[in-house]
Amino acid sequence: MQTIFRKNEEDLVSVFDIPQGITALVGGGGKTTLLLRLANELAQSGARVIVTTTTHIFPPEGIPTGNPANAAEVSHALLLESLLCLGKPTTDGKLTAPDLPMSDLEQLADYVLVEADGARQLPLKAPAVHEPVIPQQARLVIAVAGLDGAGQLIREVAFRPALYAALCGKTVDDIVTEQDIARVLTDAQGQRKSVPEGARFAVLLNKADDGDRYETAIAVANELESKAVERVIVAALGGK
Repeated sequence: MQTIFRKNEEDLVSVFDIPQGITALVGGGGKTTLLLRLANELAQSGARVIVTTTTHIFPPEGIPTGNPANAAEVSHALLLESLLCLGKPTTDGKLTAPDLPMSDLEQLADYVLVEADGARQLPLKAPAVHEPVIPQQARLVIAVAGLDGAGQLIREVAFRPALYAALCGKTVDDIVTEQDIARVLTDAQGQRKSVPEGARFAVLLNKADDGDRYETAIAVANELESKAVERVIVAALGGK
């Protein structure tokens, strides 16, 4: 396992070694922020990039958004704009999965970045039976956790707290430890759930923006050493 403490000037595409094709993001604590940072870096490099979801996201500001009916429409749009957000509008103003299948999108763009999980802006997450929804074509899955969840009550910082507590062998009124974060990130019923066979698996420990959280990140990374994680990125990207 490689642990990378990202400096502010380092681009995220390089530190994660983002492959062409589909990359899916799961967990909590900054998925959307990471998604949009990666998308903009890739687009600025000249790549054709599609941002989308298998769950629900708000339309990102400044990115053309639509739900094309066919591949030809996507190809034409990518000639005009190198970065698109594709999804079907819902009644609450969010986007859900587009009508075109992921297998089509993978053929149309150089990179497809998929938010494949939801956490209601909480730093930590345990998936329900129907979650996450990771495309089978995903070549890389990035599990995200917010370090601000450490030292807090599970019921206050975890989405689906009862499930999170069960994975940790605790109750929702117990405190989240570094060991808990590492366990849920890599459990087959946690953030490793539904990762396609053969896909790379990486972790982002986000919000390492002060000394205490930096120390927490080191402790979590040490716990992950034996968990078959390709790389752990420690960063302060913000977001929820």
